[in-house]
Amino acid sequence: MADPSSYPPAADLISELLMGMRIDGVRYRRIQITDPCGIRFGDDADADGGWAQFHFVARGTVFLRSPAGVVHRLAAGDAALLPRGGVHALLSAPDLPARDLAGFQAHTICERVEMVRACDGDACPQSGAVVFSGCMAFDLGGMHPLLALMPEVMSVATLLDRNPEILPMLEAMEREACAGRAGFAAILARLADVVAASIIRGWVECGCGEATGWVQALRDPRLGRVILAMHREPGRAWTLVELAALMGASRSVFAERFLAATGTTPLRYLTDLRMRLAAGWIARERQSIDSVAERLGYASQAAFSRAFKRVTGHPPGMARLDHHV
Repeated sequence: MADPSSYPPAADLISELLMGMRIDGVRYRRIQITDPCGIRFGDDADADGGWAQFHFVARGTVFLRSPAGVVHRLAAGDAALLPRGGVHALLSAPDLPARDLAGFQAHTICERVEMVRACDGDACPQSGAVVFSGCMAFDLGGMHPLLALMPEVMSVATLLDRNPEILPMLEAMEREACAGRAGFAAILARLADVVAASIIRGWVECGCGEATGWVQALRDPRLGRVILAMHREPGRAWTLVELAALMGASRSVFAERFLAATGTTPLRYLTDLRMRLAAGWIARERQSIDSVAERLGYASQAAFSRAFKRVTGHPPGMARLDHHV
């Protein structure tokens, strides 16, 4: 068994687990908006529905109406991340209606990047706001429970004092979005990925806001030690006895504390963790089902496939087919 004394303090557990976080841009858009105009994102008919959304204002001012209807003012240099996506809108004024993004004129700049003009053609280059938006896929691996605890809108403005290194990236995004130099779309896409990841990391380093439940479990030194052990060795044949011993409690006390903090049993948590990791390894890393089964401690591909289907509702081969990026 891993030596518990080698584990970081409880306050560092989330940061360590976040090291495996990955953000991949599915689609980006450079959007030009003049007043009066409102663009709606995340409709069911929109291929972006269900993905995280990132918006950076390179010029002018826009208003972001969140899925819950809260309006946020975004000025030039501001960036916002909606980690769970949802139906929201970018508006030239806070009280305007919005129409679906698909209804606006768009043309392709390069692979996965479009130009959208939400205005009269001749007016766009000289006036209004310029926004660079990204539709993103989060791969948080074993940190997936964190996604449900994040605020619906996360702003970079709240992080700049603590994370001044983000400012040069925002300034670079502004230059690239406004100047339109050769290769600007690809550079913007990479910068957007980094800024989005920085927003999440900053939120974690600030204590995850008022998040409780699973995050609170990680803050408990003894319970956090157990969760970290499962994340570090997901393929180990963990037993309830071993996990309880790692916490330094009886099986009954450990099981009760774990259920109260996470909402699930220790072994169910371990199985769900394995399947989330497996889906990422199969889809993104293109690993074979056999190798993933072995890596996660299953005696056979058949046993792994049964567990995967029981948890996800579909066979592991579908993870590769369903991968959008």
